[in-house]
Amino acid sequence: MESKELNKDMLRGGQFLVKETPCENIFTPEDFSEEQKMMRDSVKEFVDREIWPNKERFEKKDYALTEEIMRKAGELGLLGVAVPEEYDGLGMGFVTTMLVCDYISGATGSIATAFGAHTGIGTMPITLYGNEEQKKKYVPKLATGEWFGAYCLTEPGAGSDANSGKTKAVLSEDGTHYKITGQKMWISNAGFCNLFVVFARIEDDKNITGFIVENNPENGISMGEEEKKLGIHSSSTRQVFFNDTEVPVENMLSERGNGFKIAMNALNVGRIKLAAACLDAQRRVIDSAVKYANDRIQFKTPISQFGAIQQKLAEMATAAYVGESASYRAAKNIEDRIAIRMADGASHSEAELKGVEEYAIECSILKVAVSEDIQNCSDEGIQIYGGMGFSADTPMESAWRDARISRIYEGTNEINRMLAVGMLVKKAMKGQVDLLGPATAVGQELTGIPSFDTPDFSEVLSEEKDMIARLKKVFLMVAGSAVQKYGPQLEDHQQLLMSASNILIKVYMAESAILRTEKNIKRFGEDSQKEQLAMSKLNLYHAVDDIVKNAKEAIVSFAEGDEQRMMLMGLKRFTKYQNQPNVVDLRKTIATTLTEANTYCY
Repeated sequence: MESKELNKDMLRGGQFLVKETPCENIFTPEDFSEEQKMMRDSVKEFVDREIWPNKERFEKKDYALTEEIMRKAGELGLLGVAVPEEYDGLGMGFVTTMLVCDYISGATGSIATAFGAHTGIGTMPITLYGNEEQKKKYVPKLATGEWFGAYCLTEPGAGSDANSGKTKAVLSEDGTHYKITGQKMWISNAGFCNLFVVFARIEDDKNITGFIVENNPENGISMGEEEKKLGIHSSSTRQVFFNDTEVPVENMLSERGNGFKIAMNALNVGRIKLAAACLDAQRRVIDSAVKYANDRIQFKTPISQFGAIQQKLAEMATAAYVGESASYRAAKNIEDRIAIRMADGASHSEAELKGVEEYAIECSILKVAVSEDIQNCSDEGIQIYGGMGFSADTPMESAWRDARISRIYEGTNEINRMLAVGMLVKKAMKGQVDLLGPATAVGQELTGIPSFDTPDFSEVLSEEKDMIARLKKVFLMVAGSAVQKYGPQLEDHQQLLMSASNILIKVYMAESAILRTEKNIKRFGEDSQKEQLAMSKLNLYHAVDDIVKNAKEAIVSFAEGDEQRMMLMGLKRFTKYQNQPNVVDLRKTIATTLTEANTYCY
């Protein structure tokens, strides 16, 4: 009964766009339990002891060190956080698994990649799709770090088009095993893994099939040399070649032809975990930048006192705060949805699959937003360091290089932008998100007489929340008109999809920060949230500008005449501030607290 009540009240994936979310209904980092705080602190202690002091070794392609660190993480149970206890894992909830991924990933992209590849796409497909025999045989070894996993999907001719792979699986004459032949590339952990999750095509099947393949060089498995990469230097990345590699039929993962579904669902989880993996990297970059800015004296003044540097620090901190707010909001939504499904009788595997799939739109949004934020953050970190930032002797140079891959793997940001809008439209067509009703209402509002009443924005964040509601109308106006004009052919108009997606992303991220701040003001008092209030307002100010730019570009590209003029007038009406924020003062408030604390303190 209780689960049904929760199910009725809880927003489904994508519904944030058309339904108001009370701040009390979202989860924030300030809601971490004591157990979660202890887990966070133990991971931070592990990273500061084992990883951060060895950054130079990671930059010198010390693959053995990566394997050693991963083994130690396994001994601490960190590789099995998301694995059920019956398979020697810790059986923690989704928020806690996010938390561990967040804090173990910040010191170097090499460990972030090795950890993500092993725990996510290396272990999770077996945990979620494997039969009981497969799970008992393989998952305990992966959860404890006795074995390491890798994921073989990408091929030279199959990147974003993952289902176009040419690797073949041929059933033996006696029907006991498959022979796999093909080439996989960009395989993380390949150099030290014991097991591959391999995707291959049986005969002329429409979809690929997944297989669990033990790494045995005597079974037709060979590898290329370690790839020479821009960043993540100590992440083992190799091509893997299969030549009549024999795989028992009982090692087929799930059903024949189910590989594409497995791959896509694994990527959904990977996307939100990738966002988490970019969070502590931002905190550490900001931390180093603040300390350097306070120590660096020019013109007899610490450079942290100069407005140009304060602007950078404030914007870096704001992006980190916003990304953290949105990531943990979505993580708790997923955790709650998993709990609902399990209460209704679903198995853990089924509940987790469906729980994450429900919020696939938010996963794509977060992947794009936070991966771009860490790139910007590390770039500004280099700038604050000046000439020293360009030197490999300081941490900024490697942070910038490591950040670059985040916009490519788990689906490029371009693919994820289009996916976010595409999935939303599909949900609307299935009746899971009512876009038509609100979009129609926005259309009627455009042709109606606008209200000239002066709204009462005396309550804290009331204008910002009103602005969020109006920004949602901008998306509905643009996307609704585009769908009406192009119908199913909308997916062929990628530039319009990109503009619509940019609006969607900005709305979700801005709303998440505002709701977090509002919730904390209500329980801790406004005085305690002065900087968080400033960051929420500053981020929204930028979001409005970005949304205006993207909406205008879309409108002038697909609408003409009176329709275009009406939509542009609507855009102006929906994005108008009653009280413009003092952007310079907001930045000063944020930067002053940062520099006085001499660390990232939010």
